[in-house]
Amino acid sequence: MNRYPLGQPSPLTRRRFLASAATAAVASGLPRTLTAQPSRRFVIREDRFGRMFPGLEPFFRENSPRLQEALRDIGKPHGMLDALDELGDGGKQAAINLIVDPNLSLNNPNNTAHTAGTTFMGQFLDHDMTFDLSSRLAVVTEPLASPNERTPAFDLDSVYGGGPMVDLELYLTPSRQSRERPTKLRIESGGLFEDLPRNGERTAIIADPRNDENIIIAGLQAAIILFHNKAVDHVRERDRRLSSEEVFEKARQLTTWHYQWMIVHEFLPLFVGQPMVNDILRNGRRFYRPQVGFIPIEFQGAAYRFGHTMVRPSYRANLAGENDGSPFFGMIFDQSGEGQSDPVDLRGGARARRRFIGWQTFFDFGPAFTDGPNNPNPAVRPNKLIDTKISSPLFDLPVGAIAGGVGRGDPVALPQRNLLRQVTWGMPSGQSIARLMRAPVVPSDDEVLKELRQYRLNLDDSTPLWLYVLREGAVLANGRTLGPVGGRIVGEVFIGLLELDRDSYLWQRGWRPTLPTRSGRVTGEFRMVDFLTFAGVDPSSRGQ
Repeated sequence: MNRYPLGQPSPLTRRRFLASAATAAVASGLPRTLTAQPSRRFVIREDRFGRMFPGLEPFFRENSPRLQEALRDIGKPHGMLDALDELGDGGKQAAINLIVDPNLSLNNPNNTAHTAGTTFMGQFLDHDMTFDLSSRLAVVTEPLASPNERTPAFDLDSVYGGGPMVDLELYLTPSRQSRERPTKLRIESGGLFEDLPRNGERTAIIADPRNDENIIIAGLQAAIILFHNKAVDHVRERDRRLSSEEVFEKARQLTTWHYQWMIVHEFLPLFVGQPMVNDILRNGRRFYRPQVGFIPIEFQGAAYRFGHTMVRPSYRANLAGENDGSPFFGMIFDQSGEGQSDPVDLRGGARARRRFIGWQTFFDFGPAFTDGPNNPNPAVRPNKLIDTKISSPLFDLPVGAIAGGVGRGDPVALPQRNLLRQVTWGMPSGQSIARLMRAPVVPSDDEVLKELRQYRLNLDDSTPLWLYVLREGAVLANGRTLGPVGGRIVGEVFIGLLELDRDSYLWQRGWRPTLPTRSGRVTGEFRMVDFLTFAGVDPSSRGQ
């Protein structure tokens, strides 16, 4: 792949254009609302969704009530996609039981190739590159008519917003006597450890409200804020002559490039398999080959929603958050938590001493970290297999966890919403993409696809892409990674977005991570446990 020459300024990207336009608008006194969208003549549809396979027909012949009823039935609570986890009466003990007793989740086996944090890092990555606020469930929509509210790049705009000159509320403001501009992001405390900054209603003051949907992703947002702030100190210590603007830009670049390195070298291989990553990097992208980065609906609405099947019904948020020093366990979502100031479940939008993340449960910090001083079991937990069984709490989402709210008659079951989204975008079937790719096709007599015959809509031969991707992962990759269709779509979009962004580390020939790992040494490698350690949220820093 051709790299952009070092030492030369990169061309004006959409991100830089937006930042400069917004800064100019602030300086001239123009309202910020006028800076929210760039000139139509400037942007080449980088700000809209599009199609990766424009020549393929939708999986359905007609958007009929019968089709929509079938999709709702497939994705309903207690239907064919429900893992039927035994949730009991909810609460802490039920959350513990679901973790320690596999018999309560017989239809929802663990994926030992992933740790529990993989799910939420995947969710964070999604929020960093795509946000659809305009399309409606099951209302056929042309992708180009739908704005993407995030920049289609792994640039952490979900953390930085428009930068300190545009979104000042996200940043620590220097004293009035100081002539410096902001360099650090705002962070607050929940009583024991870090929490997102919040207003009087406890709404998080962040660039993307979805990153307060649950406390795990809120913890990731907080960790990245702290990482950036440590990077500011790191940059200043090495060159005191830099201006505040230069310090901020260098710290943001350090943060973003180490984050992007982990995407390519740690998380993408977990999602699609290392052979797929190697093939795309060595032989190039075959199907996602635009001139500018954009988010395909086959990715946004289907293939990258595979993470929903990896979610556990319950988690241990930390090892010592309760008042008696015991762990904080909770369902990912539990309707009994609605309206509580310190909810019984792991939803976001709340602040309390116990609502922080002990990352040794979510990422593997090694054998030294166990379930407790007298318990030798490893602290880290796995997530769930990539298959067509979805954890039961996701069939009854809190309204506050649904981006954009819920329209009249819209379901709150996540699988139903995903299936109706296939109609919204006029998504092609998984089989048609597999044939185009010359990839193995899941046969229509597969035990799960055969269940679709009852609807007499040819769904076993023309399966909604999201459902096909899940079944393909189970059948062709044993549920450990995505299969050839899902893996190819996700892998090419991930790598393509980085290759099309001239600010990414891939354009810096030979760049490797420059910050120290957990060992304290710079090795040229960097993983999530190193990222969390540099941020100061690792279990050793917490004294746990």
